[in-house]
Amino acid sequence: MAKLVAILNVVAWAGFWAFGYLALTSGEGRVLPALLLAAAGGGAGLWAWFWLVRHTEVTGYAPAPKRAYPEETQGPGVTG
Repeated sequence: MAKLVAILNVVAWAGFWAFGYLALTSGEGRVLPALLLAAAGGGAGLWAWFWLVRHTEVTGYAPAPKRAYPEETQGPGVTG
């Protein structure tokens, strides 16, 4: 499943860049369809990338980033 999502990620970002370029350089009648396809490619690319990041953290391939919690960053005696 991860390989399929990785392939989707590459294809989606390629579509984002290709249709984004077409939206920027095309005539007036073709801007909206190219813009919608570029937005769909960007959305699918972001979804796939976040899925892959989450998957690698869950499977142990990549360590989860260290996160600071509010109670650790406040001084002693401070309640939030």
